[in-house]
Amino acid sequence: MYRLSNVKNYRLLVSAKIVISVHPYIIISGLALQTQGRSVTTIKRNAYKVSLSVKSGVLSVEDVLDGQQVDGQGQSELSISSSNLTQLNDLLSRVTYTSTIYRVRTSDLGHFSFEDHEAIFPIVIRRPPIPILYDPGKDINSQVTIITKTFLRYKELNVLIQSIRKFYPNITIIVADDSLKPEHVSGNNIEHYIMPPAQGWFAGRNLALSQLTTKYFLWVDDDFFFLKKTRVESFVEIMEAIPELDVLGGEVSGNQFHFILEYDEGDEEGGCLKRIEGGFHQPLSGYNGCVLVDGVINYFLARTEAVRRIGFDPFLKRVGHTEFFIDALGKLLVASCKGLSIGHQTHRAQKEYDSYRIQGKLEEKRKLAHHFFKNYLNYIKY
Repeated sequence: MYRLSNVKNYRLLVSAKIVISVHPYIIISGLALQTQGRSVTTIKRNAYKVSLSVKSGVLSVEDVLDGQQVDGQGQSELSISSSNLTQLNDLLSRVTYTSTIYRVRTSDLGHFSFEDHEAIFPIVIRRPPIPILYDPGKDINSQVTIITKTFLRYKELNVLIQSIRKFYPNITIIVADDSLKPEHVSGNNIEHYIMPPAQGWFAGRNLALSQLTTKYFLWVDDDFFFLKKTRVESFVEIMEAIPELDVLGGEVSGNQFHFILEYDEGDEEGGCLKRIEGGFHQPLSGYNGCVLVDGVINYFLARTEAVRRIGFDPFLKRVGHTEFFIDALGKLLVASCKGLSIGHQTHRAQKEYDSYRIQGKLEEKRKLAHHFFKNYLNYIKY
């Protein structure tokens, strides 16, 4: 609730934010003129007159009776007068806004004034999206798909799959594979997608993401393995309880890596971006060990539709994790929780794999140059 210009004996009240669709009108809730600290009937005036104005729409008062003073019906400027404050507020409670422009998403500002008092409130104009629903099914297999990307690591991938099947015999596993010489990956409810060689990590993530038919997906690296306490249900319980949450990260071998991003728009030369490891915005209410953050470890459950709106930048072939969360900053709500654990296999030296995986100086320069241009930055610190 905005309460602006509390001057003398009056205050203007108005709802802080009005959201309307592009075609129907909507009542602007909460409009009122009130006296400070006294009953509305104790102060008598010859007339009370308030004015409202907008730029991208028109204003009206519903069900105006003969003798009620309302000027500017169906126009961008509206004035309402009454000798009785109660009657004035009754008219204000029926003020409507109708957009006169078509946009998928834009905004307007409403100005509400009385003498030397003024309140300004935002109006969001948007085209309402059509809901996308998923059949919840009867068990975790209908809610979650496990997805991974593999490259030259079939031994590790098979260990991962075997560990998943120990605890989740029927859950669907999607594997995006850009290995140089693909090998056969078989098993019940496994979808194995062969890509052109060495297309990269984020290209593989995009492919796996495109094939999802469940509400959620669990991202795992191909060298992880499931433990007794790797309970996918625990992720889902939290996500179902908090519909605003889009991504929920866990722990890998006890490491609850998470971070926040500090972004300063800067000047005409670009902005500044810093990753602060271990930082968090605030605890996740009701869940001990869970915090709201900007990025999590490479083991997380996410809402399929939310992540599809962001996607993964296929430019990033070798090293790219923080970059997804940079793209998601301000668009996805992210949290990290202790106790949602998975194991990590012992690293096995592979000369051919490492030659692709390890980022060289030239690759690092190309990635930074890409971010500087794409995100309009002049400074970045990981």
